Amino acid sequence: MDVSGVSELRAALAGSPLLDATRSFAGALRGAVTRRTARGLLLVGPAAHEPWHLAAHLADEAAWSEVPQLAPSLIRHQPDRPGGLDRLSAARRGETVLVVTPEASGGALLERVADARRGGAVVLALEAGDPELAALAHDRLTVEDQDGPGFELVQHLVSAAAGERARARTRLARLVRQLSVEPAKRW
Repeated sequence: MDVSGVSELRAALAGSPLLDATRSFAGALRGAVTRRTARGLLLVGPAAHEPWHLAAHLADEAAWSEVPQLAPSLIRHQPDRPGGLDRLSAARRGETVLVVTPEASGGALLERVADARRGGAVVLALEAGDPELAALAHDRLTVEDQDGPGFELVQHLVSAAAGERARARTRLARLVRQLSVEPAKRW
């Protein structure tokens, strides 16, 4: 989905609680990864639904909004490789763990998320009604597919909103610099 598609979706959802909730959640995500002590964003989902698509959108948003901290490290369910679930267990203070799951998380994933939280990581969850995951998360967005856009569409809204404020500040800062430059002295 491109920028115009996200804009159309936002227009269709104008005034809905879901749009406000996605912006609020995206603000929590942006705040967690840009705080002074932040050390990185880890993105994980269940083995059957690894959130590689959201990882790509967040990486794009990180570049466009000039907030490199939004670019996540995707945690894969490959136990023998670096960057697997053991990396999630090793998350510590300053790191942010974003769990994205359209289904129940499962015991192995929940154990590692609990380890990360005990280690001091901020845990955020984009989920579809998993009470165990909700109990571990510092902030969460619950997506109910029945009456609104699907889980995939909400991921697009969250990734776009995560860089929104930063993009606006960047544009404003650029404009201020342009307007405050002294005119060139002519001979």
